[in-house]
Amino acid sequence: MRSVRFHDDPARAEYGKGGPDGSPAGGRLNLLLSYAGWQAESWADLLPVLLEPMGVHAMRASDGRHAAEVLRSSPIHIAVVDLDLPLDPADPEAIQSGGGFRLLELLARQSSRPPAVVVRRSRTHRDDTREINRALQAGAFAVVERPQATRDLEVMLDVLRRCLARHYQGRWPGSSPPA
Repeated sequence: MRSVRFHDDPARAEYGKGGPDGSPAGGRLNLLLSYAGWQAESWADLLPVLLEPMGVHAMRASDGRHAAEVLRSSPIHIAVVDLDLPLDPADPEAIQSGGGFRLLELLARQSSRPPAVVVRRSRTHRDDTREINRALQAGAFAVVERPQATRDLEVMLDVLRRCLARHYQGRWPGSSPPA
């Protein structure tokens, strides 16, 4: 079973800009999906296929520069941030930099801060603890280990469902509030 850590700050539940009920405009949820892995047919490839029929538009970013372009061009409602994301693959010194944490900083500067689900790969217990704490302090909604198998997608889907329930009061974008 994969570990999942959630952010407990209820003030973050105020996020939402778009429709009159606070849900994203247009009936679609824009998901920023950053992925620093190299695997073909990875979880980052499968997740958009599963979510698209439900009205989720996944915008992939493979580095920090591309993620910043996506943030400038489209409203983001939920972000999946891979902590191993390279900042700029064209700069050899930046590849080792923390592009994932830089992306969390960019998300925090958005006028309507989207909730962020952080994806990380396990290291030593000490490094894991530091990384999880740093991500939660940076405002992450949840921190999950990087999915390794298709079955791990269930964990990610559950976290995204919880994120939607908490930040959009369980309503799908564009839906009417309960009567």
